[in-house]
Amino acid sequence: MSLRDIPVRTLADAPTTLGQLAGDKATLVVNVASRCGLTPQYAGLVRLQERFGERGFTVVGVPCNQFAGQEPGSAEQIQDFCVTTYGVDFPLLEKADVNGEGRHPLYASLVEVPDASGDAGDVQWNFEKFLVDREGNVVARFRPRTDPEDAAVVEAIEKAVG
Repeated sequence: MSLRDIPVRTLADAPTTLGQLAGDKATLVVNVASRCGLTPQYAGLVRLQERFGERGFTVVGVPCNQFAGQEPGSAEQIQDFCVTTYGVDFPLLEKADVNGEGRHPLYASLVEVPDASGDAGDVQWNFEKFLVDREGNVVARFRPRTDPEDAAVVEAIEKAVG
């Protein structure tokens, strides 16, 4: 099964797939949390969406409560926080596990891809970023502390959108 065909649910609990949600756009999949020291990265993700959205790019946020309980809210609370605090207008999926036995199938595929250092495996923390090209291939992985607007991220998105 292609990464783009894996069933997911939106934050509003509607069934979809990454392919249906993003169309043929390059996609930055990010596990997000609203009570994390890295939560201000939402601002950079919103700016990436604004900068590249019309060129065939989207961010997709995946709320995750696996890291120190930093995303405890309901779907409505998460949506309200993201929109009110950061102006998030990119798609958000339902809260999901990214590691362990309950790992969402989307992340089971994503974590197989190594980062720039050659390390694959578990997501390290909130705000780990996976760039998926228009064909559904994971072409880059950026660890949580990598700012969304870091030159390496921007360069990878530029290449992915063509």
